[in-house]
Amino acid sequence: IQADGTDGDCVTFVLHDEDHTLGNSLRYMVMKNPDVEFCGYCITHPSESKINFRIQTRGGLPAVEPFRKGLNDLMGVCQHVLNTFERSMKEFRAQK
Repeated sequence: IQADGTDGDCVTFVLHDEDHTLGNSLRYMVMKNPDVEFCGYCITHPSESKINFRIQTRGGLPAVEPFRKGLNDLMGVCQHVLNTFERSMKEFRAQK
């Protein structure tokens, strides 16, 4: 991850080897934060596997904080989905 921008509350993060799967999910999680004024991403070119992910916050909050919180929240959601799936598979196999 590279961070571009001199102002701490408006930063563009460059995520290498990523696509819409992470970009859209992370944007959703970051936008749930009421201190985030803007969050969006773009893929620079279809042949490049990188995302420009921009966050702008209110009230002097450093943009890296909602970025980290969004990543942690997304990991928590993914872990919940995985645990639920594995539990359901165990129940299904136990019924056979």
